Amino acid sequence: MKRKHWLKGLGLLLAVSLFLMGCSDSESQKEGGGAKTGKDTLIFGRGGDSTSLDPITTTEGEAFKVTTNIFETLLNYGEQDTTLKPGLAVKWDASDDGLTYTLHLRKDVKFHDGTDFNAEAVKYNFDRWMNGDEEKFPYYGMFGGYKKDKGHVIKDIKILDDHKIQFILKRPQAPFLKNLAMTSFGIASPEAIEKYGDKFREHPVGTGPYQFVEWKPNDRIVLEKNEDYWDEEKPKLKKIIFRAIPENSARLNALKTGEIDLMDGVNPSDIESIKSDPNLKIIERPSMNIGYLGLTTTRKPLDNKLVRQALNHAVDKQAIIDSFYGGLADPAKNPLPPSLEGYNDKVEPYPYDLKKAKELLKEAGYPDGFSMELWAMPVPRPYMPDGMKIAEVIQADFAKIGVKAKIVTYDWATYIDKASKGEADSFLMGWTGDNGDPDNFLYTLLDKDNIGGNNYTYFSNDKLHDILIEAQSDPDQTKRNKLYEQAQELIHEESPWIPLVHSTPVLAGAKDIEGYVPHPTGSEVLSDVQFK
Repeated sequence: MKRKHWLKGLGLLLAVSLFLMGCSDSESQKEGGGAKTGKDTLIFGRGGDSTSLDPITTTEGEAFKVTTNIFETLLNYGEQDTTLKPGLAVKWDASDDGLTYTLHLRKDVKFHDGTDFNAEAVKYNFDRWMNGDEEKFPYYGMFGGYKKDKGHVIKDIKILDDHKIQFILKRPQAPFLKNLAMTSFGIASPEAIEKYGDKFREHPVGTGPYQFVEWKPNDRIVLEKNEDYWDEEKPKLKKIIFRAIPENSARLNALKTGEIDLMDGVNPSDIESIKSDPNLKIIERPSMNIGYLGLTTTRKPLDNKLVRQALNHAVDKQAIIDSFYGGLADPAKNPLPPSLEGYNDKVEPYPYDLKKAKELLKEAGYPDGFSMELWAMPVPRPYMPDGMKIAEVIQADFAKIGVKAKIVTYDWATYIDKASKGEADSFLMGWTGDNGDPDNFLYTLLDKDNIGGNNYTYFSNDKLHDILIEAQSDPDQTKRNKLYEQAQELIHEESPWIPLVHSTPVLAGAKDIEGYVPHPTGSEVLSDVQFK
């Protein structure tokens, strides 16, 4: 609530009037103070709204884009890579056998509700997650399942003192520390979780540089500076507003008119016009993603491997890249990007071959084709700039081999929910790597442990599972890479996906933004961002 002051003197009245003329209640006008130019509010335009603001309850990037600024993880990644850096833990030690990890926690840290961050809070969060399931906390499956599951890797969590905690594992898990740094494992206030219960996803309370203020679904999410943040140099801005503007062209118009300051989901065809605008700049995100068409292996006729192989032969990936990615993508043949260790370049891609596709369909017992649904993503994503148009191209490709694909779509939250439950025949989807480890693609997306979590195809293969668990458990990266190469050969043969592209995502922003460094995971803390 602003105070009203009685102003005396014509000069003072004139000064205030001029100031008020330069400001408005519109979000496109930035409040004065704090940053170099007096602009202290960043408005980020994006293609879709978040599905939750409790990061452990979702798997989609629009949520993480916001929550990474509200919550902090025990460890962090490097500025533009996935090397490990201090986070809420300032130091960590691992035993020689890979079974015990001791973390030394940052002191004098408060949650946004004023309660203390400490070892008890960390244990509370992990106890909450491990006692859940795939539906409530889908990402926790990264730790080999849940407490009820045989594969769960965490044997015990010991509080050594207020700021020291120890994780004891049942078996080694090579990416354990990298998993701790994933955005989904942001540490939340236990008191707030108890207070809000299932509504915590709408009332997030973390320790991060920004704290939650408001969420108007399908419109905006507002965050404000955490004045008690443990790093006194951050954040630079007073406010961040995430605006949902579904259409890429509408989002670009909003950027050009100054309604927003930063946007993702740039159409490749707009890149040159953005580069020629003196008020704007193009920003490229390092690539670590995959866009794919999932084939739900529990639904007929997609339960037949030959059918899945036929559909792989029917898609002209290069035509899709030429039409929708403007050269900023490469055709995919494996479920993980070539930038990761363990990538198997010896796998031969399925060539675009309609004759071969028809032969496989005939061998599978479908000489005249069949009918199916093809789900199209309703929002642009870094790996999928226009899901509906890409679906239409694939639909036309399938028609050439007698497969009639009906395009279906839903709002983003419903799409994710229904696909995760195995309700789609085929579905466009993608993945941006969380931690730079092959495990985060192969185990997370295609292992039987993650059915109902991130494995939307419901693909289950015991041999693959054994390979992936062995790779998780071996600290020798060379041996792990060999195992991941074997896994990719098996996945290629079974074809639960049609891997489409690895893209280089493009963002655009106002020229006067500085300190914004896009991260390959797709989520970055905006605490260093300010205006020149």
